[in-house]
Amino acid sequence: MMMHVSSKPGRPYLPFALALAACLGLVAGGVVMSEVFRLAACPLCVIQRMLYLLLAIAAGIGLAVSNRPVGRRIAAALMAAIAATGAFVAGYQTWIQRFAPDTGCSGYQTWWEEFVDWAGEQIPLLFLPDGICSDPGWKFLSLSIAEWSLICFLALVALAVRTARGRR
Repeated sequence: MMMHVSSKPGRPYLPFALALAACLGLVAGGVVMSEVFRLAACPLCVIQRMLYLLLAIAAGIGLAVSNRPVGRRIAAALMAAIAATGAFVAGYQTWIQRFAPDTGCSGYQTWWEEFVDWAGEQIPLLFLPDGICSDPGWKFLSLSIAEWSLICFLALVALAVRTARGRR
């Protein structure tokens, strides 16, 4: 009996593997770009790196439970929430860069800036914040890194929502 393409079993692990590879690739790419182009990561950039790493962990969990429909949906929903948070952060940074470039830092650090500073002391290569959030620093096709990050987070939200809804 011949097996048709439509009768092949699905690959429920695929969205999680794609998300895991994309997130790790984006973090690695960010670190390489910062070294090669001498770009300074700002606190919002560091938060986005942390969210990409959290997404990678959620995708890893999704890989582990991809054969269980409920586990797959829970992992995908977690990924969607993390990616949506990342889209908010990247969107906020994009707004600062486009509409409020004169935004300066105050003497008062918020809780998340203190957390980023602490993380930067622990793993400086990944999390050391020494840039200014309002400075785009580098652009590709007229888009800043924050804008590219926003696009990536939105794509990851779409992938996670599609996976959570049970569509492959």
